Amino acid sequence: MLRTLAVENYRSLQHLVIELAPLTVVTGPNGSGKSNLYRALRLLSEIVRAGALSSLAAEGGLRSALHVGDGDRDRGAPVALRLGFAADELSYAIDLGLPQPGVSPFPLDPEVKSEAVWSGAILRPATIAADRRSLRVRVRSEAGDLRVAPWSVMATESMLATLADPDTAPELYALRERARSWRFYDSLRTDPDAPARRPGPATFTPVLSGDGGTLPGALATLLRVGNAEALQRAVGEAFDGAQSEVDEDERGIARVAMRYPRVRRSFEAAELSDGTLRFLLLATALLAPRPPGLLVLNEPEASLHPRLLPALADLVSIAAEQTQVVVVSHAEGLVDALRDSARVVELERSGSTTSVRGQLALEGPPWSWPSR
Repeated sequence: MLRTLAVENYRSLQHLVIELAPLTVVTGPNGSGKSNLYRALRLLSEIVRAGALSSLAAEGGLRSALHVGDGDRDRGAPVALRLGFAADELSYAIDLGLPQPGVSPFPLDPEVKSEAVWSGAILRPATIAADRRSLRVRVRSEAGDLRVAPWSVMATESMLATLADPDTAPELYALRERARSWRFYDSLRTDPDAPARRPGPATFTPVLSGDGGTLPGALATLLRVGNAEALQRAVGEAFDGAQSEVDEDERGIARVAMRYPRVRRSFEAAELSDGTLRFLLLATALLAPRPPGLLVLNEPEASLHPRLLPALADLVSIAAEQTQVVVVSHAEGLVDALRDSARVVELERSGSTTSVRGQLALEGPPWSWPSR
């Protein structure tokens, strides 16, 4: 489980270190930095999973993502964007900067200045499993010492992108594979052309896709081999006794539908309101038969009526029994419904900088960055 998330110089997050729990709710007013925290966590996961910095480039490059504020950075100090997390087993941190002037043909592309993977939550020399400074990577050998790795890395890629094999660096491999199971949901589509509104193959689908397009298969899987009772209970509580259905034809093509009491026919996904479809998508994601190591929801309350939030909170709590869940939300109804069972992190913003309400600058969980 992730215990700590640390971010430095990413947009409004000049220096943020927060403690994570099995269920963490991040909240705060509009403009407080909730989306920046979500984007930082997603960027960190993409670096660990794929090793590439392409998603940072899609944000406009390093300079666009850096924290900007009057007097926030000393003149002449090196440009640095740092991301990291501490976990029960393996922890990770990366330090990104700009290339030396005149050296790179792409002077605005970020370079990896340092990285570290270590065992446990605290970074110490004895706990380092692998580290990197510039282009040199060291991994801990069977003898217990750190030795230069027998592979080369690129300045614009994480060492996780080019690790040789699981035998050479088992900790790096384990970390990368673990992060590949993390799931982020921030773009579930409910518009008229959303793929979730169309029929789809009723194949074994234990994971709902990021846009919700695999809903027919994912819902069929949940109803047949998952926690169908929890799903139907949540749907019934949210929609006055309604139940979800998946109708499959002789070709194996499934249609998602909702059946309401005292109504002669069911309503297919194409007929459902945005809020109803979104609730069904969220329920399918939260109750997936193959729980991820980490499940992150960004503003799940979008297009939901406030009366649906208690039922959504119940689904989140059920999911948190099987996996670590982070919910980023500004909906008071959802936050209040989860407050008793979650760690609530309330963000606030002063000028250009986001901070945790009630947490002083030197408070929070212990954290140290790998040196350049």
